Amino acid sequence: MHEGRFDESIHAPTRLRLCAALRPVDRADFAALAEVLGLSDATLSKTVGALVGLGYASTSKQSSPDRADARRTTTVALTAAGRRAFDGHIAALTALAAPRSDG
Repeated sequence: MHEGRFDESIHAPTRLRLCAALRPVDRADFAALAEVLGLSDATLSKTVGALVGLGYASTSKQSSPDRADARRTTTVALTAAGRRAFDGHIAALTALAAPRSDG
C-alpha cells in the first residue's frame, strides 16, 4: 500500500486517465493511447508533454515494423517517479472516499 499524497498535477482528468492507462503496462503506443482514451493527437501530445515535463512520463521513437516508409512510432511510459506519484494520488483519493466513523 502506498502512502497517499494528492497530486494536483495528475488530478486533471486527461492526465489521470493517461496515467491510469499507462500504469499496468511497461509502455504503450501513442496511437493506441489516443484511440483508447478517445483523445485527439494534439490533446494527447499536450498531456504527454506535461507529464514528461514533470518527470512522470517518458517517450521514445522507433521504426515501425508495420510500415515500409521511414515514419517512426512513438511509445509512452510512466517513469518510476510517475508510478509513485500516480499510486500515491490513488491512495489519497481512496482515503478521501473511505467511510468515516466519526461517532
